Amino acid sequence: MKKLLLGLAASAAIFSMSSTAQAECGTVSMADMNWPSATLMANVDAFIMEKGYGCKIELIAGATTTTFASMNEKGQPEVAGELWVNAVREPLAKAVDEGRLHSVLNGPITELGEGWWIPSYTAEKHPELKTVLDILAHPELFPAKEDPSKGEFIGCPAGWGCQLSNINLFRAFEMEKKGWVLVDPGSQAGLDGSLIKANDRKKPWFGYYWAPTAIIGKYKMKLIPFGVPFAGKENWDGCIVKAEQECNDPKPSAWTNSEVHTVVTESFKKRGGEALDYLSKRIYPGPIMNEMLVYMEAEQAQGGDAAIEFLKKHEGLWTQWVSPEVAAKVKAAL
Repeated sequence: MKKLLLGLAASAAIFSMSSTAQAECGTVSMADMNWPSATLMANVDAFIMEKGYGCKIELIAGATTTTFASMNEKGQPEVAGELWVNAVREPLAKAVDEGRLHSVLNGPITELGEGWWIPSYTAEKHPELKTVLDILAHPELFPAKEDPSKGEFIGCPAGWGCQLSNINLFRAFEMEKKGWVLVDPGSQAGLDGSLIKANDRKKPWFGYYWAPTAIIGKYKMKLIPFGVPFAGKENWDGCIVKAEQECNDPKPSAWTNSEVHTVVTESFKKRGGEALDYLSKRIYPGPIMNEMLVYMEAEQAQGGDAAIEFLKKHEGLWTQWVSPEVAAKVKAAL
């Protein structure tokens, strides 16, 4: 009887601790960003936090600048798993200084970066194109669809943080004077479609993209050095990433080092507990993320299905991010 009572007491204590953790975590709004690595990460986080920590997750569609603005001004969503800092560095630093937002992890994915790319077959055909400066001297090698007398540079879709950076670098390098046009692809589908179409037809392509991504790995795209040094934080943060009317004199520059953080609001930081600790630990190696992105593309898998695939296939990785007790709960729910 004594053993039974002790067992019941222990079970009650565990249940009480679990209930307390769940109550502390409560309902959490989380950004489900509109690109594959971010939606995979958001859905993995959602599954682990719901099944392992008892949170109730509300996924909110988002993008870099719009999600940051909403977090900063409204406190919603409470978690952004893959926030690319370069586009919002100054206002993010201010929000952190003033205690509204907090970075809990710098670098949730390894081996990532942004820049300007060309296909590997173009690089092989034109070995003289070693830098962006070399490319800019030859717009005729990348003829625009609307006006083949001009070179075509594919920038970022409207609303993405990188749109402003590409516009201002286009101005800084005086690309219009050199015979180039800047093309807004309209959406990620448009950006991807232009790159895929060019590669499938072995046509030239020059534009912005980032890694890790399935498309960069699948088509073996080549990241091109700019041929000029990084022109400093004042130029980048104070001009390149801002709207054109706030950037009167952009200087030619290499792309700034890409920086990605997991960011949370003050309200979630206060109550996140073990779930917050999990968010500060989970790091995806670049090759594994690339592998998952290739899977998502090949299978047309959405974030939720991809999260299950990841959790089943890479148990050895994600179980390092959580306690054995939490891992057991997550595995039981798969």
